[in-house]
Amino acid sequence: MKLKIKLPLLFLLVFVLIIFPGTLFIKTLITTATPKSLRIFPSLLHFEVIFYLLFLTGLVFVILAIYLHFTITKPLQLLNTRLNGVNIRRPISSLSSRRKDEIGELYNHFNDMEDRLHRAHKEQIGMIAAMAHDLKTPLTTINGFVELLAMQKNLSEREKQEFYELILKKTKHIAELINAFSSFTKDELELEAINMKSYEARKLFENIAAEYEIELSGFNFELDWNHTFTANQHILINEHMIRRVFGNLFSNAVRYVDKRDLKVYMSGYVQGNNAYFLVEDNGLGVLDKELPLLFLKFFTVDKSRQNKSGGMGLGLASCKSIIEHHGGGIDAFHSSYGGLGIRFYLPLMK
Repeated sequence: MKLKIKLPLLFLLVFVLIIFPGTLFIKTLITTATPKSLRIFPSLLHFEVIFYLLFLTGLVFVILAIYLHFTITKPLQLLNTRLNGVNIRRPISSLSSRRKDEIGELYNHFNDMEDRLHRAHKEQIGMIAAMAHDLKTPLTTINGFVELLAMQKNLSEREKQEFYELILKKTKHIAELINAFSSFTKDELELEAINMKSYEARKLFENIAAEYEIELSGFNFELDWNHTFTANQHILINEHMIRRVFGNLFSNAVRYVDKRDLKVYMSGYVQGNNAYFLVEDNGLGVLDKELPLLFLKFFTVDKSRQNKSGGMGLGLASCKSIIEHHGGGIDAFHSSYGGLGIRFYLPLMK
């Protein structure tokens, strides 16, 4: 039971225990009083009523103080103690509570906050490790070619030219990596100040579907789309950013295609107070253990396929940032069509 219901009921109980019995007590004294006792009734009644009310008031407030201590004060003290011990490097056991009121919700939100802190810390470590790996590989190659040029003086001009070209190629690759990192950081900063406008969900869906239906047909691929949006369902979005999300999803479907008959499925519907958008394909898909990792920065399913396709694991991470800045959520799942499915939702305007 919620505290906003518990507390009014508690004070109602106080009223019933004090005022209502007191009224009955006074009524009983009046109805049973004899003519002789009526002469001393005012002072007697006054004394009895005050004593009764003081006793009941003290008893009720003692019970109330004990109740509030164990239901509000003690849980909050435990939460404050736990806050002082939060450590992103050393996860500790979650706060447990069987309560279904606001205190229970507060404990659950605190546990969620701790989980997000630990995930963010792991993501930062993984991001640094991925950046170091992506930069180290071409730098190692460049260093090897430079050592060869410095140590082997009898190289022919043709061999030297080949080495210079390889060094130039790896240098450009490093520049591309740095540009990708910089673009991602810039996009994150832009998200903090994006302008939102009301947009009809049905119109957005149909415009995106028509655009990518033509684009996919240019690769001899097919887009199958359907939705159940109606005319009065609006979402508050930055159209440019949301189009970037769809662009990343369709780009991934095409980039990692392993068949000539790729088919992409796009669907949309409303559930509760959210508009849902799904993009699925009949491609390779991913392993179960990789599904929750897809939205981490610099995570790629296949490192060898990463270099071949040019992906650096920032596309889905960018999608996640954009959707969450719009107040929505995004997740990945195994599509019933055989490949990967991405589902995200955006809140409907009220």
